[in-house]
Amino acid sequence: MAEKRDYYEVLGVDRSADAEALKKAYRALAKKYHPDLNPGDKEAEEKFKEANEAYSVLSDPDKRARYDRFGHAGLEGQGGFGAGGMDFGDFGFDISDLFSGIFGGGTSSRRSGPVRGDNISVRQTLTFEEAVFGCKKEITFSRVHKCEKCSGSGAAPGTHPETCTTCGGTGQVRMQTRTPLGIMQTSRTCDNCRGTGKVIKNPCQNCRGTGYIKERRTLEVTFPAGIDDGQRIALRGEGDEGRAGGENGDLLITAQVKPHNIFERDGYDLYAEVPVTFAEATLGADIDIPTLEGTEKYKIPEGTQTGTRFTLRGRGVQMVHSKNRGDLYITVTVDVPRNLTGQQKELLRSFAASCGENNNQKKSNFFRKLWNK
Repeated sequence: MAEKRDYYEVLGVDRSADAEALKKAYRALAKKYHPDLNPGDKEAEEKFKEANEAYSVLSDPDKRARYDRFGHAGLEGQGGFGAGGMDFGDFGFDISDLFSGIFGGGTSSRRSGPVRGDNISVRQTLTFEEAVFGCKKEITFSRVHKCEKCSGSGAAPGTHPETCTTCGGTGQVRMQTRTPLGIMQTSRTCDNCRGTGKVIKNPCQNCRGTGYIKERRTLEVTFPAGIDDGQRIALRGEGDEGRAGGENGDLLITAQVKPHNIFERDGYDLYAEVPVTFAEATLGADIDIPTLEGTEKYKIPEGTQTGTRFTLRGRGVQMVHSKNRGDLYITVTVDVPRNLTGQQKELLRSFAASCGENNNQKKSNFFRKLWNK
């Protein structure tokens, strides 16, 4: 059998610790290792028993004196741990206190205190142009709202909720249970009032005693210029109404932007491909290019190769809540002619022959690099 640890070491206090220090140390260990907070954890259960045993001895002046003088041997035959059981009420807390200390307040306080309303999420489809230039849309949604008939009480007009007689208005019912560790006090939600502390004998017909109803609401929402697909607008306080004085939730609107036939968007930059004829690419030309403001002329130099990209600074999408804009990138693709007539083919052959080596200079350089490694 393993040798017992020193009780002062178990509680993490020095040998001169007073009653208050012992109680404080024990409470911390009880909250940390209580079986209800560590289900199935055998190690935590053993540590909890060990802390109980140490406190049961050191909190008793006579037992502590014998332990200080003779150690564990001085407690043999004296009842030691568990004599008479341990009652958590003796030092000011029960099992519900353990949970409230970790999760921030007991069940009754959570039910009776202010509760923030839930957020509401909706999606709104926008065209590419509506997202780029901004627009206004009417958004219709359902939200939970305080019943106007009973002002949120849940009781029929002219009546009021009554204090629950089962729990005395606390919303909690306390019980004592004898366990191998002693007598423990636990709290559970009152079944009669479901934790509210109030009972409605004559419920409001409009809200069926809930105090809240669902309503359809329509708002005009402004989508700023430059909003992108997946971005969200938050309208504060337009969500479900809070309870017991809690603030309302928010309305969260996610933009769903349709793709464009020509432009591709990346952040605030735009990309587009523009086809040009062989003659335009070879000789240079003023070609038509698309912009957000419409079609306009753009001069490409002679000898423009397919895949060449031209940049128009500040011609992309306007940045949200800013006058600045992204860039527009135009990529030229040479449209190779098809279905040529015999005469057109002959003219091209004559053109190729007239170019001589210059016509295949890039190809010649390519193969020269390939073989001259």
